[in-house]
Amino acid sequence: MDCKQEFSIRYNHVGYGAGFPKVFYVAMPMDVGVREATFRILDVTGMVVQEGSLARRGDCGYTEETLFKGDFTALSVPGKYKIAVQVLGTDGNTLYEAESFLFEISDNLFERELRANIKSFYFQRTGVELPAEFAGKWARPAAHMDDNLEFHRIMDREGTWNAHGGWYDAGDYGKYIVNGGVSVATLLLACEMCPSTAGIMGGNGFVPSFEQPCSLLDEIRFELEFFLRMQDSDGGVFFKVTPDHWDGFVKPVDSDVMQKRYIMGKSTTSTLNFAGALAQAHRVYKAAGGTDNESFATRCLAASLRAYRWALENPAVEWPHNTEGSGGYGDEHVEDEFFWARAMLYRELTDLSPLGDAPEALLMQDMAKNPVEAGLSWRDTQNLGWIALALNDDTSPAAVALREKARDAIVNAAEAILSLQRDDAYSLSIRKFMWGSNGEIANHALTLLVAYSWTHDRRYRDAAVELVNFVYGRNPVNVSFVTGSAWSSPVFPHHRICHSDGIVDPIPGLLVGGINSDRQDMHRKPQYPSELPGFSYTDERCSFASNETAINWNAPLTAVLAMLVSL
Repeated sequence: MDCKQEFSIRYNHVGYGAGFPKVFYVAMPMDVGVREATFRILDVTGMVVQEGSLARRGDCGYTEETLFKGDFTALSVPGKYKIAVQVLGTDGNTLYEAESFLFEISDNLFERELRANIKSFYFQRTGVELPAEFAGKWARPAAHMDDNLEFHRIMDREGTWNAHGGWYDAGDYGKYIVNGGVSVATLLLACEMCPSTAGIMGGNGFVPSFEQPCSLLDEIRFELEFFLRMQDSDGGVFFKVTPDHWDGFVKPVDSDVMQKRYIMGKSTTSTLNFAGALAQAHRVYKAAGGTDNESFATRCLAASLRAYRWALENPAVEWPHNTEGSGGYGDEHVEDEFFWARAMLYRELTDLSPLGDAPEALLMQDMAKNPVEAGLSWRDTQNLGWIALALNDDTSPAAVALREKARDAIVNAAEAILSLQRDDAYSLSIRKFMWGSNGEIANHALTLLVAYSWTHDRRYRDAAVELVNFVYGRNPVNVSFVTGSAWSSPVFPHHRICHSDGIVDPIPGLLVGGINSDRQDMHRKPQYPSELPGFSYTDERCSFASNETAINWNAPLTAVLAMLVSL
C-alpha cells in the first residue's frame, strides 16, 4: 500500500529528554474529515498518565498527508511510555485508533546515543585491529595498513608514502581529507563547546571503559594522526587514499588482498581543510591539558601554518578528477576554505604576520564573500570560519568587532531556520530532500545550538530538538535513522563492513543518509515505498542514495547530542 494512504503515529522512537519538548504527530490522508482527535500517554502498566487533544499542524505537500500535533511536554517523569491515539470522522465513527511502541523519557537519553555515535567512529578505524574486548561481535583484524602506498598514476610521481590510520569515510574503503576535515572540525567544535561533558568528550579525568574504549578527543586524534601523515614535505596535503577500483561488499582484509591502494592529490581544498582543522585542534588539545596533549597541539599548529602557506602559494590547484574507486569531492570554490583556515589561525596565533598586514580587514572581506549558511557541508565550509570568530575569546577591540559581527550573522541564520521550520508540517528546515539529508538536518540543529550558546534563547534549543526528533523516528518513513538505536533502525545500510562481517546486526551508531528525492540509485532497483518525494528512503543495501553512512553526517549529529547532554 502506498504510504500516503495510511494513518500513522510519528514520534521519536528512542524517546524524549525529561526536560525537553515532547511533540509527536499523527499523519493521515489529506481528504479525511476529522471531528475529533485525541491522545493518551500510557505507562508500562497501561495507566493513563496524560491525555489531550490533537491540534491540526498542517498539510504536507511532499507526502500528501495532513498532520495533527500532540504535545505532552508536561510529562517529565523518567520511564517507558506509549502514545495511544483516536481519530473520529465527521460522522462520529472511529477512523483511526492505535498505540505506538514503547519509548523512553529519560535524563540519560542523549548521553546514551552520544556514546553510540562516538563509538561508530571507532568502528570506522583503518589499519588497526579492533579487539573483541572493545568491538564485541564486530571485532576484526587489522587491514589496509596504507603505510607504503604508491602514488596514483595520474600524479606522475615515483616513490611511496605512509598514510596509515584514519577512518573509512563512508560505506566504502576510501579515506578523504576534504570530508575528514569537515568531520573532525565539527567534532572538535563539540569538544570546545562542551567542557561539562569531559568524561565523554575527553580531557583530564577520562577513564576508558568496555563500552567506550576511548574518549571523543582520543578518537579524533586517531584521524588527525592520519591527517599529519598526509602532509607533503612542502606543506601541501594529499587529497585521498583510494583503491584502484570500487570494492564489492567484501571484508577489509579481502579488499587488501584483491587490489592495490594509492595516494592521490594534492589540492588547494584538501590543504585548506587540513589547515582549518589542525588550527582548531591546537586550541582543543591545548585546553585538554597534559604534556602529551600540549605537545600534540603544538605539532598541529605548526602543520596548519605550513599548509596555509602552501595554499597561499598554490591558490587554485584542483582536486584530482578521479572516481574510479572512490568519491570525487570536487569543489570549484576555495574562498570558503580560505576563510575557515584564516579564522581558525586568527584565534590561535600570537604573531598574526602569516595572515598579512591587516588580518581583520582580510577576514571582513572573507565575511562579505562567504555569507553564513543554515548549515555547513564538506563543500561549503564557511560556517566554520563564522563560528570560530563568534567563539573567539580575545578581548582586543578588533577581535570583539569581528565576534559581534559573526554572532549577529549566526543568529540571523538561526532565525531563518526557525522560520522554515514554522512553515513545514514536519518542522523541517530543509526544502528539498538531497543526498545526505539527515546530515543537512543535523547541521541545521548544530547552527541553532551554536546560536543558543551565547543567546540562551530556548527557541533555538527546542527547535534543534525538533530536528533531532525527525532523525530518530518522527519522519514520514517511520524510521530511526541511526543503526542500533530503536526497533525501526536500518538493518541493511549501504556499508561494506556491515555486509561482509557475517554479523546480522549492523555496526551501531551509524547515521544513514536518509530521504533523498533524487534517487540516484534507481538502476539498482531499490524498492522505495512511494513515488512521493517524502518517502524516498528504503532500508536496502543497494540504496546508496538513501541508506549509505558517512562520517560527515555522523559528526554533526554527534556534536548536537554532545551539546544537548551539556545542557
